[in-house]
Amino acid sequence: MLPKMRGRVDYLPTFEAMQAFTAARTAQTPDELWLCEHPPVYTQGLAGQASHVLAPGSIPVLQTNRGGQVTYHGPGQVVAYPLINLQRAGYFVKEYVFRIEESVIRTLAHFGVTGHRVEGSPGIYVRLDDPFAHGALTGPRPAGDPFRGLGKIAALGIKVSRQCTYHGVAFNVAMDLEPYQRINPCGYAGLQSIDLSTIGVHTSWDEAAQVLGNKLATYLAP
Repeated sequence: MLPKMRGRVDYLPTFEAMQAFTAARTAQTPDELWLCEHPPVYTQGLAGQASHVLAPGSIPVLQTNRGGQVTYHGPGQVVAYPLINLQRAGYFVKEYVFRIEESVIRTLAHFGVTGHRVEGSPGIYVRLDDPFAHGALTGPRPAGDPFRGLGKIAALGIKVSRQCTYHGVAFNVAMDLEPYQRINPCGYAGLQSIDLSTIGVHTSWDEAAQVLGNKLATYLAP
């Protein structure tokens, strides 16, 4: 599965193309991995609540059929859409999510950053006080604020249809983060979103996309 760089493309036609690809594929259709960047857009998951969209302004809000709540896509973010036949790959949805998260963690490690999982909250987070610290998060997170001291650097939202996946993961590289302040990201009020640039890692979109694409191709392999 070789990553396909699609560049900057509008969200809605890409969403529709994923749906069409998945509906038309057969047991023999090769898996694909699309890497792209979207103009500013908010997307709502199936469980998305309008109350989590605080002040969208001129940024459109689009309903989707992925899991999860509202998130933001914009320039400077690598969005990866794995189109995987899970039956052929030989693993289930829970492991699929784990493998995507592991790909992001390994991508961050490539840039010297330590990524973390938060139980029950899909996506990858970094320590705001020291994103380069190698220690694991220890002990349970505070019940009232599981994201204390953390910033979210990658958001995950997937759809599985006939055991085939679409939607995927958004990895923040060098963005204008202000639009995140107009929503409750992933449904969590006060959750801070972060990118590589803000924590002092300066790289190009192309390099970040190449690294993430290679990691996903490796870790999503059967």
